[in-house]
Amino acid sequence: MEEDFAMSRKCELTAKGPQVGHKVSHSNIKTKRRFLPNLVNVTFISDALGRNVRLRVSTNALKSVDHNGGLDAFLQKARAANLSPRALDLKRAIEKKVGKPVFVKKEIKDVKKAS
Repeated sequence: MEEDFAMSRKCELTAKGPQVGHKVSHSNIKTKRRFLPNLVNVTFISDALGRNVRLRVSTNALKSVDHNGGLDAFLQKARAANLSPRALDLKRAIEKKVGKPVFVKKEIKDVKKAS
């Protein structure tokens, strides 16, 4: 699995990779082409580990990390199947340092109105 991410055009956090499609000309002639993900090299700050982490991620993943409240929170919620080996090691290190995240199921109680 590590060789999949070595020099590939694949996001390390979401596993988003190239897709294949058609380039369609004005005369409707279809030729094969590749749609590459928009990858950027980014340095994230891990609060739990107390260090900077450099990853190659898609701009979509960058937005998701921001939305989830930083790299630590994103990695705790992320599925292991989507992560690169480096990101998976980071996830394990963060969980070891902080402790496993506890997900509490919210209970919905029926409230009867007093009439």
